[in-house]
Amino acid sequence: MTHRRTEQKKWKHRIFNLTALAAALSSLWLTGCIGQTAGQETQAPLHKQDDDSTNTAVRAVDFDRTLDEYKPLKNTYNFYFTYKTIHPWWDAVALGIEDAARQYENMGIIIEYEYLAPKDVSPEDQTRRLLDASARNFDVIGVDVADVDIMTPVINKLMEDGHKIMTFSSSDADREDGCRRIAYVGNTHNYEDGAALTESLCQKLGHSGKVAVLVGTKGAPCHEERAQGVRDVIAKYPNMEIAEIGYDEDSADNACILTREFLAQHEDLAGIICCNMSNPVGAARAVIEAGKEDQIVIVGMDHDQEALEYLQNGIIYALGVQDCYSIGFDTVQVAVRIADGHSPGEIYPEKTEERTTIIYQESASSMLRMLYGVID
Repeated sequence: MTHRRTEQKKWKHRIFNLTALAAALSSLWLTGCIGQTAGQETQAPLHKQDDDSTNTAVRAVDFDRTLDEYKPLKNTYNFYFTYKTIHPWWDAVALGIEDAARQYENMGIIIEYEYLAPKDVSPEDQTRRLLDASARNFDVIGVDVADVDIMTPVINKLMEDGHKIMTFSSSDADREDGCRRIAYVGNTHNYEDGAALTESLCQKLGHSGKVAVLVGTKGAPCHEERAQGVRDVIAKYPNMEIAEIGYDEDSADNACILTREFLAQHEDLAGIICCNMSNPVGAARAVIEAGKEDQIVIVGMDHDQEALEYLQNGIIYALGVQDCYSIGFDTVQVAVRIADGHSPGEIYPEKTEERTTIIYQESASSMLRMLYGVID
């Protein structure tokens, strides 16, 4: 009964990352907070801060999840999950996967799974992984899509061959794309997230100024959709302008290099909009290096510890935090239903929506305490 985090390590699933999970749950308990069930809508930017910043942080990530009332039809399941790249964002998803597996085990149901990704984003590598998995008799294969155009025909061929394929995490290839995958669990509102962060930045800048955009990975649906949300919001305001758009391939180091170039080419740059978890970190590093912390407004995605520290210190203005834990938890619940032969409908939706919450400086300390045990 194994689950593999990387190509180099094998883990019994009961052991995997329970230390980190316990720490997160413990810190949540110490704050006296109870999480809420994952919502169905993106929370709009909080232009006026909540009076209770701790509750804002708790709304962002819900650790208080329990399995629903569905009764699995088998005693053992075997799943394969592959995602875009090895990165802390997917470690957070893994916490939810592992906790769901543990809860099923407490019911006498064993969830065996492999959770693997390449070091660098590669649709070709993802294709190879899916083809390899298809020869190994998994009940369900799940994929966080690296590139819609490349992966859709691969997924469709596997479906034609009788494999049960779902998508999960941050990037879907949905039926509008011509993909015949069974279901998706994750962020269904990436466009809205990009738009919401951009509205927040525009308001901060008084709807006037030149901005740069760091997207992430070319072809990755979540990054491209957020970037489109950015473009559409900026286009609404005559005095706003996108000076540069750069792809950093999910690398904070690349984002830092690109931001240095933006700053060198545009001395009047007023803001940077970041579309993944790595690029606000790289952008902030470059802005600090240039001594322009008070001149550049940075907004970005997610819960990287370094990014949250920059938020706490006022270097980053806002972060859109996805509930990665719930994404992982619900992925397992949906995979069990798919393995049992159920199609989307009354038993589970074709798309399970997870929440994004825009947080500001006032919530940074609570988020750092809740996720990382950092106490001021």
